[in-house]
Amino acid sequence: MTVDQTVRLYLGERSRAATTHTNLSAVRADGPVLWVAGDETATVERLVADDPGDPRRYDGETSFRLADLVPLPGVDADEEADIEGLARTGPFLWAIGSHSLRRKQIKSHHDGPKPLKRLARVEGQANRQVLIRLPIADVAGLPAPVPYVETDGGPQHAAILSGEDNLRNLLSDDPHLAPFLPIPGKDNGLDIEGIAVHGERVYLGLRGPVLRGWAVVLELRPYADPDDPRRLRLRPFEDGRRYRKHVLALGGLGIRDMCPDGGDLLLLTGPSMDLDGPVRLYRWHHAAVAAAPQVVRGDAVRLELDLPYGEGDDHAEGITLVGPPEHRRLLVVYDSPAPGRLAGDGAVLADLVKLP
Repeated sequence: MTVDQTVRLYLGERSRAATTHTNLSAVRADGPVLWVAGDETATVERLVADDPGDPRRYDGETSFRLADLVPLPGVDADEEADIEGLARTGPFLWAIGSHSLRRKQIKSHHDGPKPLKRLARVEGQANRQVLIRLPIADVAGLPAPVPYVETDGGPQHAAILSGEDNLRNLLSDDPHLAPFLPIPGKDNGLDIEGIAVHGERVYLGLRGPVLRGWAVVLELRPYADPDDPRRLRLRPFEDGRRYRKHVLALGGLGIRDMCPDGGDLLLLTGPSMDLDGPVRLYRWHHAAVAAAPQVVRGDAVRLELDLPYGEGDDHAEGITLVGPPEHRRLLVVYDSPAPGRLAGDGAVLADLVKLP
């Protein structure tokens, strides 16, 4: 893979204090702006491009607190939501929490019995278990998430799938995924890290579990409850289930992000466990017209690129397409960026990559 150019992302003081700039987990281009999220907050950030067709920098950050838009389920509304994917389609911006459990880490200063005690502690957070749909309106000439907007299709409210309807509960009897629900995400347990939306179809890419080398994508049909438009519900498929499950041959890797490209899906992939690489970009052909749960292999999925990764750093976490069709490129953002990505003027560097 050859990096065409780097792009400078300037996040504000509050986001830098929250380490969002070194914990970028989701990105989506939207005309003149770039939506980004980190995995340590309950916010979505908006950056503005210097040139949407050929961006060299994004700055002018505005932060949007999710709790100001939807009823988050956590006792503390500002408890991290671990937003791992963003999607932008029609009048909406979508966000997905990881839905994962986490295991306490052993740190360098821990000794005696404490390290093993910490390693035995597994915990979850309610704010991680959310799927959010935010209406977008033009505010002062730029797209912004709002609680409510009038559209040609009628009024649209900011809405959330959470609480008793959350996806962990939905999967509690799934023959493939239920056994992995008690397992932390970084141990190959349930860990949602990508979202893509095409029409009424919402696709969720799982970093874990990877099942005997097969990655998993869930397909949903969310809609706003007519009696409570701030709540999302899931429309059943023909078999009565409220989700479809696709498994993909991606070289044993899990899905780290997803991005629509016409009727295809671009899939950023990497290890499900706490490993550095490999990191690859695949294309799932005709994903948007899948008529039934699929086993995706052979000519249906193609390796597009091998992406770089570091040793303990530079973990590719988010992808989005930027620029006009004739000059379209893939923007890649990184979690735990290498020191060389942290510029002296406060910017963090993302990559622009040419697709084959």
